[in-house]
Amino acid sequence: MENTDIVSKVKPKMPEMSTLYELSDFFKVMGDSTRIQLLWALEESEMCVGDLAQLLNISKSAVSHQLKILRTAKLARAQKKGKNVYYALNDHHVKIILEKALEHVCE
Repeated sequence: MENTDIVSKVKPKMPEMSTLYELSDFFKVMGDSTRIQLLWALEESEMCVGDLAQLLNISKSAVSHQLKILRTAKLARAQKKGKNVYYALNDHHVKIILEKALEHVCE
């Protein structure tokens, strides 16, 4: 049996479908273990592709591919310094999301 009072109360608080699709895409990007490792490393320090490849023990090509996805999703940013490009988390929200997710998993 439906409770129309609850439905009427909740419905206006629901985000637009386009926003929910964007949120779903965000979690798809976050749903890859290599990308999570990259984000976690970038939470600690700005790093270049070579450093990230060494840290994760994967190829520079694989790191670059995953960083492109993270940049497209606005989770990471790049900054050229001399001959190298250094990557960092895009903003403090990404760090908070990672920390809260870890907290949840460790409960």
